[in-house]
Amino acid sequence: MNILVTGGAGYIGSIVVEELIGQGDHVIVFDNLYYGHRAAVHPDAVFVQGDLADRAAVKALFDVHSIEAVMHFASYTLVGESMQQPFKYIGDNVTNGLNLLQEAVAHGVRRFILSSTANLFDDPARMPIDEAERIVPGSPYGESKHILERMLYWLDRVHGFRYAALRYFNAAGASPTGERGEDHTPETHLIPLVLQAALGQREHIVVFGDDYPTRDGTCVRDYIHVTDLAQAHILALQALDGGSRTYNLGNGQGFTVQEVIEACREVTGRQIKAVIGRRRPGDPATLIASSDKIRRELGWQPRYPDLRTIVEHAWAWHRSHPDGYEN
Repeated sequence: MNILVTGGAGYIGSIVVEELIGQGDHVIVFDNLYYGHRAAVHPDAVFVQGDLADRAAVKALFDVHSIEAVMHFASYTLVGESMQQPFKYIGDNVTNGLNLLQEAVAHGVRRFILSSTANLFDDPARMPIDEAERIVPGSPYGESKHILERMLYWLDRVHGFRYAALRYFNAAGASPTGERGEDHTPETHLIPLVLQAALGQREHIVVFGDDYPTRDGTCVRDYIHVTDLAQAHILALQALDGGSRTYNLGNGQGFTVQEVIEACREVTGRQIKAVIGRRRPGDPATLIASSDKIRRELGWQPRYPDLRTIVEHAWAWHRSHPDGYEN
């Protein structure tokens, strides 16, 4: 297939592109390089630098390339920033997504995968969180994804536009090939922050609270290997002939902050100083997504569910790319 991947120079998008090309698809990457890196784009992909805010550029993209399906990763993604700049998220994320959807519909594209978020569930009644959980977005970022999900619902009803919305918490790890990994500025994710401490790039890692009602007092979070996420996106795309669908994605278990730090110490063989700080407002003790539905319907099985393998792949990439894609 000819597949357009927006945000294909970013962390998750670039590894999805790698997996798609590995199975023989033709991929067009569209990215403004705001978060992404040109060096992250697979050499066999067609790269087009552009912004979804530029409607003429999006139209030209569809005019030139015979696109059969779209995977949409391009987005502002920082939950904390969205609480400070809600217009940037509910405004730009939604407007840019609508520009993409309008051109896809106008050009006869009827397959669409949305990289959504488990931030749709700010106050879940059950844990792990399944697809039946009520939607209460936890931030303007989460709200922007919810709006796009609702737009997709109506496009399906009105135009027969088949879509899958995939919701997940924390992508982690790196490509098993060692060629692509996590390089954010600023970095906000736990595993790369801990590995920066292992590399001597920061003095310590701060643990925000150790008095939660969990097995070691630190928060429990759901970490899913980025390559397993990529495969879930591909499976969902292949299943669209059977109708639109929504899936929550998790690795089936959660890990505490302390367990992540200890796994990083074991894998790297280095001392990593951890400092206990105050709780962050609004941090729930446990967040885990259920993936029972996609396992049952599509046969998705994570290849790398264990924390040590996730950290090993991340460490291999960070050790060979201590300055990210700049080196």
